[in-house]
Amino acid sequence: MKRLIPLLAALALTSAPALADAHFVKATVKKLDAEAGKVTLIHEELTNLDMPAMTMVFVLAEPAMAERLAEGTAVEFAVDRVNGKLTVTELR
Repeated sequence: MKRLIPLLAALALTSAPALADAHFVKATVKKLDAEAGKVTLIHEELTNLDMPAMTMVFVLAEPAMAERLAEGTAVEFAVDRVNGKLTVTELR
C-alpha cells in the first residue's frame, strides 16, 4: 500500500493536464462576423454538448476574441451554452 499511494499521486499529476485540455476542440474558421460577434466554425465532435462534427455558427463570449480569428485559420476552442446560445468561451 505504501508503494501504491505515490504511484497513484504520480498518475494523477501526469493526467491532470490531459483532463484540463479535454474540453478544447479543434476547428477551422469558415466565416467571421466581428460586428455581430459571431463565428462560423468547421469543428470536431463537441463531446460536452453531445454534438457530432459539423459546421455551425457560434456566438463569441467577448468581442475581443474576433481580433484573434481570421477565415481559414485553425483554432482550438471551448464552447458552452450561455443564455441558451452556443458560445465560444475560450480560444487558443
